[in-house]
Amino acid sequence: MAAAATQGREIVLLMGPPGAGKGTQASRLAAERGLTKLSTGDMLRDHVARGTELGQRAQAFMDAGDLVPDDVIIGMVSATFEEAPAMRFLLDGFPRTPGQAAALDALLAEHGARITAAIVLDVDDEELVRRLLGRAEEEGRSDDSEDVIRNRMDVYRRQTQPLLDYYDGQRSLRRVDGSGDMETITARMRDVLEAMEDGSSHGRDGASPPGSPMGNP
Repeated sequence: MAAAATQGREIVLLMGPPGAGKGTQASRLAAERGLTKLSTGDMLRDHVARGTELGQRAQAFMDAGDLVPDDVIIGMVSATFEEAPAMRFLLDGFPRTPGQAAALDALLAEHGARITAAIVLDVDDEELVRRLLGRAEEEGRSDDSEDVIRNRMDVYRRQTQPLLDYYDGQRSLRRVDGSGDMETITARMRDVLEAMEDGSSHGRDGASPPGSPMGNP
């Protein structure tokens, strides 16, 4: 691991469609770079389990079948930042909207930090369908048909595009080829971050500058 990977502030947002392997890559990249992986689900479970004021508010919304509002989620993120020894995080599944992204930017600014990179894993649609159908078969999930999977992919794109546009406008968006073996994909993300540390606008091995098409593997 490069020495720079464990020094200073680093806030990485990782996004990807269903089947892109985002969860696995988030854990690998966080471990490699000494980042604390932060997800909305983990935060909610932790606060509910500890019975915090935020957890109790969140539980009330969840019990009613409602989405937990942004101010509660942002409050949990703020509490995590306050308790952290260093501003070094990998965000998985948060933010989900430009409104959440703007609130996160304001919160980071209070800690003298900003988003280092918003990385999105790009994988060909047919490869995603193949992966998810294989996973469904392994897990015995007959309800995960090809039509259902393609619909999930469409929903992801519609919901995520405004967020991609937001970070593209900030020039922090980086697209990474999500095909290939796990180590190759991790290496591509590593190269993106190292290139940004060096002040470069281009990564290597599949990284591409903001707003550009997916890089070559």
